[in-house]
Amino acid sequence: MPHHILVADDDPHIREVICFALEKAGMKTLGVADGAAALQEIERQAPDLIVLDIGMPEMDGLEVCRRLRQRSDVPVLFLSARDEEIDRILGLEMGGDDYVTKPFSPRELVARVNVILRRARPAAPESADERQFSHGKLILTPASHGASFDGRPLALTGIEFAILKGFLARPGHVLDRDAVMSNAYAGRIHVADRTVDSHIRNIRAKLAAVGCPDVIETVHGVGFRLGKCG
Repeated sequence: MPHHILVADDDPHIREVICFALEKAGMKTLGVADGAAALQEIERQAPDLIVLDIGMPEMDGLEVCRRLRQRSDVPVLFLSARDEEIDRILGLEMGGDDYVTKPFSPRELVARVNVILRRARPAAPESADERQFSHGKLILTPASHGASFDGRPLALTGIEFAILKGFLARPGHVLDRDAVMSNAYAGRIHVADRTVDSHIRNIRAKLAAVGCPDVIETVHGVGFRLGKCG
């Protein structure tokens, strides 16, 4: 079955470009012009992913994502006309999986959508992914995309799960930013340092909320490594 993608952007030309590129890649799309319409469509039929413009009138993309995250973990790829760090951080901290700045390459957008979809709904697990990864009280089960700390479930986005799995798969290793993101993104996709830092910040915040504040340590000038976790 083809993936169903909801595209929410108030610019009809951008919607058309995105939908055309995604459909050419074998996906089904539906375009809407504002945040309220996006929420209505999500209620009617849950998509596999939402391409969500931040700067829509009346109800912007950040508000749509905030309301969405109260009841759904559907992946979100944010679009923005500005490459502002505050927009990027807010979008990712509200539960967005990735962020693309306008103007963008349709090919890159499709590649990022494919990466998110693979992380959110992985294919049949390989034997290596049938086992659990554990570190102290932190447990990841890739086959079911399950994560918990001390028996308490963790709500991780697909990208966050892949990043954390990369650390648990190589305990004791220091990973630079390129290595961290290669665990989550295809190698052909460029990811800004600020995006890497935002994902790391989100993972730390979610683990700190359940009692594990030092899950990822910063090694200044080098990268990151797995810290103590119960």
